Amino acid sequence: MKIKEIFLLAADALRERKARSALTIVMVIVGSSLMVALNGISAGQNNFIHHQLNTLAPNILFVSSGQRSFRGGGGGPAPLASITINSAVVTRITTLPFVQQVVPSYQGQASLESQGNFVNSQIFAMDPQKVYLITPNLQLTDGSVIKSNDPSAMLVGDSIANPPGMTTRFLSLGQIVKVTSSYVDPTTAKQNTQSKSFIVSGIMQPTGNNQIDRTVIIDRNTGNTLFHKSGKYDNLVVLAQSPDYVGLVQQEITSLYGSTIGIITPKAILQARQQFVSGNNSFIQSVAFIALLVGAIGIITTLYTSVNERVHEIGTMKAIGAQKSFILSLFLMEAVIIGILGSTLGVITGIGGAYIMSDFTGGVQSGGGGGGSGGGAQPHITPVFPATDLFTVWLLSFLISGIAGLYPAWKASRLSPMLALRR
Repeated sequence: MKIKEIFLLAADALRERKARSALTIVMVIVGSSLMVALNGISAGQNNFIHHQLNTLAPNILFVSSGQRSFRGGGGGPAPLASITINSAVVTRITTLPFVQQVVPSYQGQASLESQGNFVNSQIFAMDPQKVYLITPNLQLTDGSVIKSNDPSAMLVGDSIANPPGMTTRFLSLGQIVKVTSSYVDPTTAKQNTQSKSFIVSGIMQPTGNNQIDRTVIIDRNTGNTLFHKSGKYDNLVVLAQSPDYVGLVQQEITSLYGSTIGIITPKAILQARQQFVSGNNSFIQSVAFIALLVGAIGIITTLYTSVNERVHEIGTMKAIGAQKSFILSLFLMEAVIIGILGSTLGVITGIGGAYIMSDFTGGVQSGGGGGGSGGGAQPHITPVFPATDLFTVWLLSFLISGIAGLYPAWKASRLSPMLALRR
């Protein structure tokens, strides 16, 4: 009998058991769609991380006091000693081999007030002109001017000027902004606040890097006074003479200050984030694979039950001359049809599901006007679906479905026609 005829007979058998066949196909769809969706989101996350880090210069190192995690906080123990980063440390690092330049900065949280709206923001106090050393491809909006050594000038990121969730712009060029910060008085140990007004001299265009888009940059000396830092820098950006020397510069700084100073490079950030994403996705992928195996068990159950229900039919076919190979092919074809439908629909569902999940997890507001945190929105990650990944998931789902149908098909082909006709 031709394959086409076997296919039609198998399709008719599945149609006769619509509910059971549909549930089995759904099991395959769930497993394969989960794998497709998670693969797509994982690839999208990697692309997003690469895009963010590509906005930074490849020859920079971020230096801070103590061995800090770039994610902040962490459950590990604090370093036994932590160096105070001051002008002497800046001078010493500047003289190291292969160091091109060192950009010191103060850092603090402050409340920005403008026209009755409030936004909390991270503020960096540094030479604003040096921002191009950190982000070489930075673009400013029309009319923007970067002013060095101007105590009243402010350069703001796009997510600060246009916070998601606000119906109007929060800041425009030339607008006056009142900045209020908190500090602890070293004499009285009481928390005080200090305010200063700034004029927005420049607005950065979106870079895709949230750390930059949510940043406010002011003059370094002004930040020292505003945050009461007493000349103690929070961070240094060290520029190596070329990307090839980043590792050597890191070794030089580490050998000089040991664990009293922390160094992070964009490459290290990328590797750590990729390891986290890879570990997380491996766990979830295992869950998706288990779901696919559950679908395979469903195929075995469906076909095995079908064999038991169709014993008389199988006996009749054998009595009129049907060979074992035909019975085997017939039941295998049912598994193949389930595999093709489940795998194909699973791939399509997974692609759609990934976009839906990215819409729900991306663009969630983390602040807004009127006293919100003003941090902008969570990044929107667009899923990526390489053709090889889609084909691999489809093939895996199809093969598992086919393998799951082997035993019921073999069982059906081995039935004795005399025994089958007696039942």
